[in-house]
Amino acid sequence: MNSIAYVTVDVFTSERFSGNQLAVIPDARGLSERQMQAIAAEFRYSEVTFVLPPQDHANTALVRIFTPTMEIPFAGHPNVGTAFALGNQTDIFGKAVGDMLRFEEKAGIVEARLTRDSDGRVTSASIEAPQALSVGPEVDLETIARCASLDVAAIRTATHTPVIASVGLPFAIAELADLDALGKACPNTAAFAEAGREYSPDDDQFALFLYTRSLENPWRLRARMFAPLDNVIEDPATGSAAGALGALLTSLMPESDTVIDITIEQGIEMGRRSVIGITAEKSDGRVHTVRISGSCATVMSGTLLL
Repeated sequence: MNSIAYVTVDVFTSERFSGNQLAVIPDARGLSERQMQAIAAEFRYSEVTFVLPPQDHANTALVRIFTPTMEIPFAGHPNVGTAFALGNQTDIFGKAVGDMLRFEEKAGIVEARLTRDSDGRVTSASIEAPQALSVGPEVDLETIARCASLDVAAIRTATHTPVIASVGLPFAIAELADLDALGKACPNTAAFAEAGREYSPDDDQFALFLYTRSLENPWRLRARMFAPLDNVIEDPATGSAAGALGALLTSLMPESDTVIDITIEQGIEMGRRSVIGITAEKSDGRVHTVRISGSCATVMSGTLLL
């Protein structure tokens, strides 16, 4: 019987059984696309990554990312977790593992940098988003309210109206009035399906990233992410959405040149606290670099029977 190795990692946390779960297949050679999708559905994590030899030998690996229902071009926690998992190996496809990795993905090249402790063990990783910030279209307040089962009054528009933003994967992003509103949010699948048909007619997908922040500490945020159309009722940590939000907020700053560090807590309502670090750099009025970082913890390793 054929088999293949896997490892699971909790991402955006230093404690096991917190953060966002990720399964990594460190050597996916020989797997068909159908098998990759079946494995992702079997794990039922928000994503599973499959590591393959790079097409360009200047890069470290080709990484494919699957949710339980589809392949996606980019995501934050799968890249951070995959870099962490590979960094704890001695080599990848015969190449020594350094502290800088380059992943070929459908959204483009993703660069990952590893942080090690005094014993040389990887403790965390940071990645650079593969695409510049793209914004639009705006999403009407009623759609956000229906999707989150909230009153329209719970949505804040002082900084920005709800909008779809992306640094490699699109999300509808909306600010809520306070933690109480964030805690009450509950996904309405029928409303998500309607929003998908209106705002993403090519694939009927619609993912919603909600956040709130205080005037006292505006760069420490709390967030939640819902994507029920992709069998992810709620995600405990969403690096790609956090990166898009960080880039969006930085783009709205009046300074033409600035560097903003943002900390986003997510997954608290699920009992899986995650801490996502975002650094967004802006020059000449344009956000040109978004880095997503976090700690990781290895949880399981084993063998899948095929």
